[in-house]
Amino acid sequence: MFKSILVPIDLVDTALAQPAIATAAKLADSYDGKVRLLHVLAITPVMLAEYVPADFDDQQRQSAEAALAEIARTSGISAQRLSSSVRQGGIYHEILEEVAAVGADLIVMSSHRPAMRSYFLGSNAGHVVRYAPCSVLVVRDCT
Repeated sequence: MFKSILVPIDLVDTALAQPAIATAAKLADSYDGKVRLLHVLAITPVMLAEYVPADFDDQQRQSAEAALAEIARTSGISAQRLSSSVRQGGIYHEILEEVAAVGADLIVMSSHRPAMRSYFLGSNAGHVVRYAPCSVLVVRDCT
């Protein structure tokens, strides 16, 4: 049923991603599917560009790739069924672009408990749920 599962990860809070990774691993095992981990880097604001090193974006990408590799190594998903990607841009936009790029048929993502501002402004998970061309499973840690 689910052959290609995308798991967006915020590297600032990797503990939040663990339930989503575990859920994706179980689903991939059940359906003989593949899992793709994704992290989206924010675009460096123009007004800050002159204050950061010229290779700042490259450094950020390399750090993110290394962190994703470590998460992949400890995920319990076999290397043949796991890949990762780092994109740069708006979070929900890049998640949807990655869905199209890899042909994902399921997104498994973690979400914080909604705060009052999320009800009015929306969240990245909310945008993904609304606009994704595939099924979306939002996993919350209930502990």
